[in-house]
Formats: sequence, C-alpha cells, structure tokens
Amino acid sequence: MSLYITKELNDQAKQIVNNELYKFNLKHFPVDLRGNYEEINVFLKDENDNVRGGILAEVCWNWLEIHTLMIDEDIRKSGFGTKLLLELEHMALAKQCDFIKVDTLSFQALEFYEKHGYQIFGTLDNVGRDFKHYYLKKDLTKK
Repeated sequence: MSLYITKELNDQAKQIVNNELYKFNLKHFPVDLRGNYEEINVFLKDENDNVRGGILAEVCWNWLEIHTLMIDEDIRKSGFGTKLLLELEHMALAKQCDFIKVDTLSFQALEFYEKHGYQIFGTLDNVGRDFKHYYLKKDLTKK
C-alpha cells in the first residue's frame, strides 16, 4: 500500500473524516446517547428577512456547543443576544442536554456569557499576541 498526504479543500474527504470519527466515538458513548447529534441554528431577522444576528450550535450527545454568536453592531446591547441565547438554552433543555459550552475571546462576549451564568473552565493566553481565549460552560442540570 502506498499512502501520501495532501492539502486540499475537499468537502467529500472532510465528510469521510468527520463520519469516521463520529462512528468511532459512538462506540464509547452510552446507547441512549447514540444518535443524539444535531445542528441547531437560531437567527434574528428584520422585516425584510435580512439576517441581523444568530447563533450557530449543535447538540453533541448530552451537551450543546455554541460555535458562533453574532449580533449586528448597530443593534448590540438591545437585548437580542439575550433573547437568542435564552431560546437556545430552552432548546438545549428540551433536547435533555446537561450543559452548554462555548468559547470567546477577551474582546468579544465574555461578560455577556458570565452575566447569563456561564463559568470559565479554561483559558489560553497570547491569542493574537494580545488577547485571551476563554472556554465557558453552563450547567443545565442544577436548578
């Protein structure tokens, strides 16, 4: 067998790698969590159907992971981020997620997440030389 390494943008190859890792991971998770994997996106739109913000996330077995939260700059601090986050948290609870995890940079939304009960569980220094990368979690099992 002859193998070689390539660097390329290839959606089919990317899907194969993701699928194979997913199949491997399934072997290690409890049966009741298998198949509990779903992309969840919520959007904020205006009257003309233009996207003004949103959260891109996914349920991964027993947690929800936020990948992106964005609100247009001109409407930030108007409560829309909170409304989107609360909607996503309700969805996570309905999907029986135990926690939500997210990461943010020091110039982004750390205070926003902390205000909503997310707690830092890890950091990386020297991100972009001047910034800090925060990893946060919100436990949904505590009342």
